[in-house]
Amino acid sequence: MQINLTELFSVEGKEKIYTAEIDRNTFQAPDGVWEIVSKEPVILRIRNLGGKKLLLEGKAVLSLSIPCSRCLEPVNVPFELDIFQELDMDVSEADRVEELDEQPYVSGYYLDVDQLIGNELLLNLPMKVLCREDCKGICNRCGMNLNRGSCSCDRSSPDPRMSAIQDIFQKFKEV
Repeated sequence: MQINLTELFSVEGKEKIYTAEIDRNTFQAPDGVWEIVSKEPVILRIRNLGGKKLLLEGKAVLSLSIPCSRCLEPVNVPFELDIFQELDMDVSEADRVEELDEQPYVSGYYLDVDQLIGNELLLNLPMKVLCREDCKGICNRCGMNLNRGSCSCDRSSPDPRMSAIQDIFQKFKEV
């Protein structure tokens, strides 16, 4: 959803509250596309500070389905984002992008709520998502989820420095 910010410039101190729906159903993360499982309308309060500066405050509540870092099972991760931004509308769009070092959520006098929420999500993503604390992950040979059971794969990892000796043993086994 796009919000037109021009109506706030008429009077210094003018304030307006917006309720915006999140139009996206997926979130483009650095390591994949994740589904937005649940979302509530975003409530934004925008106030004119004078001198073409706006104060943007808001709250967004949503949940993403993120794969577990060990077993890749989907995990619903809730987010409660508190948004607090000061926008200087005198700054050119190119300077704003360079200063923020992120995707622009203000284009001209329009605020893109989806892009704003996307930027806030990027800042609040957890380093690692686990389905549970004792997640066993997946077998590195067959790919079986070890939380559901064990596989019959040989888990001994030979020392790579011994590969020459192992080759000699393999030759003797063939004879």
